[in-house]
Amino acid sequence: MEPLRAAAPSQLAGSLDVPGVRVLAWDGEGRAEGLDEVRVWVAPYAAGLGSEQLREALGLLPRLEVVQLLSAGVEPWPSLVPDGVTLCGGRGIHGVSTAELAVALTLSLLRQLPTYAAQQRDRTWRRHEPDTLDGQQVLVLGAGEIGQCVASALRPFGAEVGLVGRTPRDGVLSLDQAVDRLPATRVLVVALPLTDDTTRLVDAAFLARLPDGAIVVNVARGAIVDHDALTAEVGTGRLRAGLDVTEPEPLPVDHPLWTLDGALITPHAGGGATGWDDRARRLVVDQLERLRVGEELRNVVTRGY
Repeated sequence: MEPLRAAAPSQLAGSLDVPGVRVLAWDGEGRAEGLDEVRVWVAPYAAGLGSEQLREALGLLPRLEVVQLLSAGVEPWPSLVPDGVTLCGGRGIHGVSTAELAVALTLSLLRQLPTYAAQQRDRTWRRHEPDTLDGQQVLVLGAGEIGQCVASALRPFGAEVGLVGRTPRDGVLSLDQAVDRLPATRVLVVALPLTDDTTRLVDAAFLARLPDGAIVVNVARGAIVDHDALTAEVGTGRLRAGLDVTEPEPLPVDHPLWTLDGALITPHAGGGATGWDDRARRLVVDQLERLRVGEELRNVVTRGY
């Protein structure tokens, strides 16, 4: 039987020891010997390749059958992958660490840790009235791995957590149901994939339905939130925001969000946490073994995600 030929980033290729699979180290740039035999491409994580570079890389793989991503988000891949090629996401690699950051941003803003950090620098001992999640309503936009992890983490604090998905089902609200709950929502966590339907979903009208003092946390993609509208709300002090993602990225140095008291910003640091490469290796090895024996692949992307 002809061995299965795969290409993977150099940092990962050497650890992909799967019987019957030959792995070529390739980071998606330039030509390399053996690319015309590659059936599985493990695309590099956070490589910064633009859409045109990705198209060129895909054009060098005439026998390609599967693209395996190492990221939680899949854009812009659905529009780039040729017909007949299966796209698989990186669910299981970054979900827990991204959810951790969502929880950290939420609690930091709720308990006013940025304010206390500033007071510490000034050696000021001043107590502010504590706030809590207990008895508060939280809406998590996104019922995938990240959203489910966030919900599981916040419920023990006594929060009433509603998960929102593209398809309503037991335990998952529809978007229309979520909008009705916004006036009572203390914390809104954005953990949706970026698609045509979710771009600017959290716009001025959406934000206006949140109550005074609500917190907006975004660990998904910056373009899901209207940043002008969010900046205006945070600027008045009506809302607070914890943002791991912005639009654009990096956030321009002169953007007002940098200096607003109610904004807490991290530089897209949810994924890539300690041990991510080992989690990626386990996923890729499992996928290669499944493909080699004809089993169904995991994390297959459909309808854009």
